[in-house]
Amino acid sequence: MDRTGDGIRAANANWAFSGEVAERFEAHVEKSIPFYRESHDLIVKLSDYFVKEDSVCYELGSSCGTLSERLAGHHHFRGATFVGIEKEAEMVAFARRKYQRDNLNFLHDDVLGCAYEKSDFIVSHYLIQFIRPSQRQQLFDTIYQSLNWGGAFILFEKVRACDARFQDIMTGLYTDYKIERGYSPEEIINKARSLKGILEPFSTQGNLDLMKRAGFVDIVSVMKYLCFEGFLAIK
Repeated sequence: MDRTGDGIRAANANWAFSGEVAERFEAHVEKSIPFYRESHDLIVKLSDYFVKEDSVCYELGSSCGTLSERLAGHHHFRGATFVGIEKEAEMVAFARRKYQRDNLNFLHDDVLGCAYEKSDFIVSHYLIQFIRPSQRQQLFDTIYQSLNWGGAFILFEKVRACDARFQDIMTGLYTDYKIERGYSPEEIINKARSLKGILEPFSTQGNLDLMKRAGFVDIVSVMKYLCFEGFLAIK
């Protein structure tokens, strides 16, 4: 097992969110993903336009529950229900221990097989890039079908550039970013090796195509920095 930073170890092509990762996840992603907290802030602010008193709202791949808890706390005065769906048992146990609200639940389930209620607000914050490409359209279709008319889907993903030259530039700048954040070259290489075949980003256009095939027409980019992008899609 190789060091990938922040006390997390992973083998070649074997990154996982189970085991020790749950305890260190928030510190790791906040340090690794540009504007991670700011993206949470934006999602909470966007939720004001879509969450109603009787809304059901989902976070897909809720990990340690931080974003779900923020959304539930922001709308505590409403009767809306917030549900975080996470397939890693350690993550769910961590979230349930740390965050307890009457309007917040964490489900130990797979987002691909979960039975969704009709909903007004669904968030996927850096999750779908870890789902097999062959299964992604199925999930986008399910999201679209779950939403009520006028409901919102917020998607944040790492994205590939539109051609090889731009991809080289983005990769180089993101490597510089991680070095500036304190990761060693060895940790950066080990993390990249651990994610082989596991993290498979699509391009901006690839994500747009998935959403459009599911039925979304009204889509806008709401945040982008290097190879990280957030979208808002309204049914």
